[in-house]
Amino acid sequence: MRRSTTKPPPEIEEWTKEDVHLWLMTKVKVHQTCADRFIEEEVSGDVLVVFEKTDIVDMDIKHGPAVKITSYLKRLKEGSQPESQFPEYVENWTKQQVNQWLLQHVKTYSKYAERLLEEDVSGDCLVCFKKQDFLDLDLKRGPAVKILSEIRKLNEKPEPTLQHITPHTDQEATTVQPVQPELSLAQAAATRQESYNETESKVVRKKSEIVRLPFEGTAEKKEIQQPKAQDMGAKRKETVVTQPDTPKIPVEIQKTLDNLLKDDLKKFHFYLQQYTKSKHKPIPRGKLEGKDTVDTAKLLTEHYGSDEALKVTRDILKEICQRELVCDLEKNMGAMKRQCLSKEVLKKEANQGDKLKNLLTCGGNSLDNYDRFVVVVNRSSSKQVQNLQFLSKLKLFCVLDFDPESAAKAGLCHSYRESRVANQHTPSQYQGRTEEVIKTLNLYKQTSWVFCNGRHDIDSDSNRELDYKTWLRKSCRDVEQLVSFICNPEVLPHGRNLIIFLLLSPVDSEKNPIFDTYKSFIKHTEEKNIVTICESQSTYEKWKELIQDKCDCDIDPLSIYELTLSEVNGTVMALGPFNQSSGRLLPSSDSSSVVLKQKDEDLMTALDILCLNQCENIYDENSQEFRDCRIKVEEEFYRGGKVKWWNFYFCDKDKEKPFIKRDKHENVKKMIRSQGKDSKNACVLLNLFHHPGCGGTTLAMHVIWDLREEFRCAVLTDNTLPKDEVAVQILKLMKLESEKPSPVLLLVDDSKETKNPYDLINCIRKAVEDFSNINVDDVQNCKVIVLNCVRSHSPKDQYRQQNQQSATQSQYITASLTLDEQKEFEKKLKDLKETHEKPENFYSFMIMKSNFDKKYVEDLSRNTLESFDFSTKTGRLFAFLALLNTCVAESEISLSLSEDFLGMKIIRFRKESLLERMKPYSNLLIIDTVEEWGGYKGIRILHHTIASACLEELERSYYLKVSDIAMEILHCDLFFSVGVVKDRFMLSIQRMLIERQRKKDGDERELFSPLIEKIHSQQGRQTVQEIFVKASSRFETSASIPQALARYLYINERDFPEALKWAEKAKKIKENPYTYDTIGQVYKSNLKSNIQREKQEMTHNPEDLNTNLKIANNAITAFRRAQVLANTMDEPEEEAAEDESDDFPRKSYNVYGYFGVLEIAFQVFEILSKLPFFEESNPMNKKYLKSFLQKAIPISSVFKTDNEINNRYVQIIREHEQFLLALKTEVKETFEVLDCYFTYIKGNNSELDSKNHWTVCGHFKKYVNLFCSASDEMKTERQNNPHLNLKIDVEERRLCLERNQADTFVGILQHLDKPADNIEQVTECYAFLQQQQQFVSTKQKTKETINYILSNIVLYLLKPKSKHVKNNSQLSALLLKTLQDVGLRYPFPDPYFLALLLLWPSPTQENTEIGTYVNAIRNSSRKHLSKVFRRRSTVAKLYLGKEEGLKRLISKPKLDKSFLPVMPRDTLAQLWWNGDIFKEKAIISRLHRVSGTIEQGELFANYGKLKIPVRPAHIGGIRTGFSTEKVSFYLGFAINGPLAYDIQHEN
Repeated sequence: MRRSTTKPPPEIEEWTKEDVHLWLMTKVKVHQTCADRFIEEEVSGDVLVVFEKTDIVDMDIKHGPAVKITSYLKRLKEGSQPESQFPEYVENWTKQQVNQWLLQHVKTYSKYAERLLEEDVSGDCLVCFKKQDFLDLDLKRGPAVKILSEIRKLNEKPEPTLQHITPHTDQEATTVQPVQPELSLAQAAATRQESYNETESKVVRKKSEIVRLPFEGTAEKKEIQQPKAQDMGAKRKETVVTQPDTPKIPVEIQKTLDNLLKDDLKKFHFYLQQYTKSKHKPIPRGKLEGKDTVDTAKLLTEHYGSDEALKVTRDILKEICQRELVCDLEKNMGAMKRQCLSKEVLKKEANQGDKLKNLLTCGGNSLDNYDRFVVVVNRSSSKQVQNLQFLSKLKLFCVLDFDPESAAKAGLCHSYRESRVANQHTPSQYQGRTEEVIKTLNLYKQTSWVFCNGRHDIDSDSNRELDYKTWLRKSCRDVEQLVSFICNPEVLPHGRNLIIFLLLSPVDSEKNPIFDTYKSFIKHTEEKNIVTICESQSTYEKWKELIQDKCDCDIDPLSIYELTLSEVNGTVMALGPFNQSSGRLLPSSDSSSVVLKQKDEDLMTALDILCLNQCENIYDENSQEFRDCRIKVEEEFYRGGKVKWWNFYFCDKDKEKPFIKRDKHENVKKMIRSQGKDSKNACVLLNLFHHPGCGGTTLAMHVIWDLREEFRCAVLTDNTLPKDEVAVQILKLMKLESEKPSPVLLLVDDSKETKNPYDLINCIRKAVEDFSNINVDDVQNCKVIVLNCVRSHSPKDQYRQQNQQSATQSQYITASLTLDEQKEFEKKLKDLKETHEKPENFYSFMIMKSNFDKKYVEDLSRNTLESFDFSTKTGRLFAFLALLNTCVAESEISLSLSEDFLGMKIIRFRKESLLERMKPYSNLLIIDTVEEWGGYKGIRILHHTIASACLEELERSYYLKVSDIAMEILHCDLFFSVGVVKDRFMLSIQRMLIERQRKKDGDERELFSPLIEKIHSQQGRQTVQEIFVKASSRFETSASIPQALARYLYINERDFPEALKWAEKAKKIKENPYTYDTIGQVYKSNLKSNIQREKQEMTHNPEDLNTNLKIANNAITAFRRAQVLANTMDEPEEEAAEDESDDFPRKSYNVYGYFGVLEIAFQVFEILSKLPFFEESNPMNKKYLKSFLQKAIPISSVFKTDNEINNRYVQIIREHEQFLLALKTEVKETFEVLDCYFTYIKGNNSELDSKNHWTVCGHFKKYVNLFCSASDEMKTERQNNPHLNLKIDVEERRLCLERNQADTFVGILQHLDKPADNIEQVTECYAFLQQQQQFVSTKQKTKETINYILSNIVLYLLKPKSKHVKNNSQLSALLLKTLQDVGLRYPFPDPYFLALLLLWPSPTQENTEIGTYVNAIRNSSRKHLSKVFRRRSTVAKLYLGKEEGLKRLISKPKLDKSFLPVMPRDTLAQLWWNGDIFKEKAIISRLHRVSGTIEQGELFANYGKLKIPVRPAHIGGIRTGFSTEKVSFYLGFAINGPLAYDIQHEN
């Protein structure tokens, strides 16, 4: 009868430890080593009854036996007999058969099955498992419940057939291995015991055999026999190495110990009981008491096993300084091993294929478990190379090759490069800053093949193979530095990468470079990260001996040496991830498709290419693995991970559960299709503006997925690559594997500015136009459409602004769902509930489903942060993420950096470990792969709105201000130590402090970053300054931080001395236009502030004048220097392009220094006009100021009241006289430079440029008011001195010209866009001056003649019937005379520009000199206008029409009038900017198309035999290749020569 009492039978408590041992062996039937542990740990009956499972596991007993023992113990205490609820064959399964059943029938994740295998879960253990036992082994609840369910179903099913899981080579066939149900219990037990070391299998000790258990009868005892191990070799291979000739090992140890003195043996025993280097616990002191050498040797081998007993003996002999005995022992054992090998006594290690698979996949089925592989290889033969194709499957970071023949035709490197891309390097190339090395060598993107001891395919001394001694001296250091670089956790994080030593030829001695390399690796990484694969067992034995001897490492568990290279190759090739059986396909012409080769894909490093058959034929789609993959991918995405192509693929396969489409999906698709069909441009830019986190990128990728059959689609993944290189890769994608090109659709994601892609667009356009000029028949397909995703805080406003300002098409989506979209999300939630546990926890999805409901996000944040504690490291890390993810888009902290911060030991292949550590915040966190620097993993908060809400919650409930979090980040030394991944984090911190957001209306930005704005509003200056000061100490080489602090101090705090100090500090770090500009801005603000204060105080203090003039002088000096640097810099500063902390958020400084000079000059004029003797309200005083500034009268001649204040003013003016008297001339020159800039240069139509233009116009009006007004005195003078009338008339005409901004050539050209009456007056003035040239110098006379000719041309174009217009022949004659006077070296391009206008040939008239004038205008403009032209394109103001004479000149404003009634000016400007204007009928009907040729890469306009050099107006107008071609184009006249527009090749 079954006893229900839970109180244990009293007799159990009386059991001795031997009784317990016997019960375990006979009733529970565990392996003897398990039972022996109970003896060693002195577990008697009274102890056993209180044991839990954890107590058994703590005794180093695996989880499987522990569960079985616990189950039997529970029944024993209850007094019940074990009753099997499952078929008998299940309990007979070995752990390997359990593994096979789980993988083949339950379809469990391989890592879960491997976990049970590791924990010795055989069938008799499995039937004892409860759900919690699975959970304790890190299985998730789902798989645990499923396994238990499947076990129960075995009662209703026939016995399953189990197959061996072995890797198959091409020559091997799959063999089915059925289970043997007829095995007896004893046989099954024996089979299970095979998984243990045979040397540990012994009979039950005698005392145990005669103990009678209280619950047993005599007859039962007779039946108990010790199970005999049977040879199951025919049915299953062994899994553990059994050492050869085991009995010899204790004898050898005993012989060695016999040489010890009595005291030395005691010492040996003492160290033996303290030995901790083994996984086994030390031998207890009681067992060693009084033991002689024979017993000690026996005890050692029984406790540790034969092989480890040798190691333990050797280690302790070293400890007690018995070096000679150590040498003898090693020598004897080496000889014995070799003898055993020669006699083939060494049993073959079982299934090394499985071992290889486990080593490369961490017990899984896919090579994806490791991020990167590093291979070290020595000399190979051509025959071996044939079996090394598996290298092309590995994600190789680099190969260290010691074979100098490797790059030759039959070599390994040459073979690899036939199918994959490998860049060939030397070890010395790995020296320098880590980031630079990575960038220069293209690491992570393409394999680096490093020749470590010469290469014979290049004939030079530096590439010779070196003997060992020379290599040690010349190359060893470089290789050591290379190894150090590879093992740097910032390059390859520890535990996530594997080093493989591939020994293809013997290493006979330690004097071998590859052995030194192994030692270098051992110095920098743990030995468990290094795997050895040897071509033969003999090579391995020698290698192992060397390692054991010199490095004291046992490499046996990490080595493969019994497989042939063919078997190694087959095993690795059979591992996932699997390549698509049909190959990756791209769409091609005529609805065909082509195969994308792996090597071609390797070359396109900047692109993630989307194929026609993306995701197909990778999994068996009926398998559990496929279903599990779908669940995992969907869970990651809907929680907040980045969308993958798989997400669209899964939804396409299941039409009833489609992927949610935002309403704008079809609009974007139509926009792309229409541009692909209708646009005549080689490259088209389309913008998609979106709020962060509202699905913009997902929408873009979904559209691209839908269009993958119509375009060759790709995502730009590397924004750091030079734009021209990206263009080359896109062109390669366009023409890949096909004679006809295919259109390309490129997604550019995360671009912060709509202006940023324009450089890329230009480069792509040039490359594609070059190509299309060759393939004129396929111009329509030579097209690239760039879909640019732009994060914006006001996408709708930016969309409207974009549509008003340019012809670029765009769309937008916001963080707001339509009713239809909300219904789609509701439906999707129902779908997810069918396939996922708790989809309500997919917070990113739920945020969108709630229509971005703020309350939902606030509640979620509040509940998660209920027990937040900032004093804990996890709390601090979460707060850091909340701040970073709120302030910086696409930011994260790397996984390795987070683990270091939390002080975590890296747990290999457990991605969850960091998230587990971050509980209870981990439900809001996700680990993503960041593409930069080889694809490292980073942690972030799921959604931007969650990060913001968490930050607010921390402030509201825990009084934790953003400044506290920011300061905590800046105080953490770990974040600012050197390292590639840390660099990205540091950049995010810097962006958080200085990056300013665009204002909602226009191009301008907010004054400071959102973080600084918030800290300022909450806590004010002191905290802001403390943060900037701390940041400045962290970012010592960055000028941006002190620059930003200077801006804050002068804008917000008006503390100019302190601001100047920080601006000067920025300049010391880096002298560039921006740092000098900041200094100028500080002075400018100081001056404005002083003027404002003095206006309010209404006082006259001469010292204020002195101070202000000093400030003004310093400001102009700073702006002048900024402009000089901008004019002389070869390329825009790299930092300037990214640095948005300075006053001007732009890519290059342009001409902003000139604006600064003008502003300061007019402030000085204003200050002077307030002085008592210069006061502008008094006309006479105003005349004195004008005369003084024009150097007409000295300050002493100015009439003034004689008093102390005025005298001091005069003294101060004298001190600053040089500065003041230079101002008028500098202002005049500055106006002319800026006029050139706004007139001659092709603008970018930015709001900033327009605003600055208006500012300059405002200053010019002030200038006219001060210097160009005809005074009443002039009229009086005319009346008093009639003989001076002529001179006064000349002066008045000149003032009139200056007033009308027509005293310069560029000023007259600007009148093309002004009323005709103005230019008529100007022409009249110049006509008068032409008659009075006796009063001027030759230089002035020439200038006025040139200006007179241009004014006539402009007047003719605006008012052809004016009486002041000269005809074409008169103007031509006057010009020819002037050209004779000035020659070809005139310092300004003006006369040569006129020559192009008036003397350009026509079909009826040639001018053989025109080519000379073209060269002259180019030379002259290069010298005179270089500061304005630098890195900028010019624009034509006049074009060649179809008429004759002056009528053939057509001005740009006149052409514009055809369009302005029907389109906004900004849209029209965009058409001019990109050249699309020349496709309009209004242009085609009015402009003359010139015939020409391209020869030797130069463009010429042809008139008969006359060839005139012309420049293409747009980049890419002339293709590379120096092909001689006939072309035609429209002709425009620019200040640096004739320009060709819309160049067309003629067939």
